Amino acid sequence: MAIQPIDLQAIFAQLDNLARTQLAQREGVALQQAMQGVQIQRKADEQAKTVSEAQDLGDGVEKARDEGRKKRDEEEEKGKNAKANDSDATRPGVFKDLGLGKNVDINF
Repeated sequence: MAIQPIDLQAIFAQLDNLARTQLAQREGVALQQAMQGVQIQRKADEQAKTVSEAQDLGDGVEKARDEGRKKRDEEEEKGKNAKANDSDATRPGVFKDLGLGKNVDINF
């Protein structure tokens, strides 16, 4: 079966419609992607401009302050103890081992 000239005329007329349909499909996908990109960018801009609600931090801040106070109190006590030990070393007849506690021997 050979293709008749009248068939070719019908095919060529339909090729134009087919080309438009395929072009619309390709552009439709690109257009959808562009629209989604714009929506994502708009949401990101809105989130950047809005103020987010503060989250409950719990006892984090107060606990940190308490720990800082405890450390400061411990350092003050160590300072007082060191002064007391220094006053013991200055008394005659009291000797202090300067190397005590500086060497650690770890054996298993």
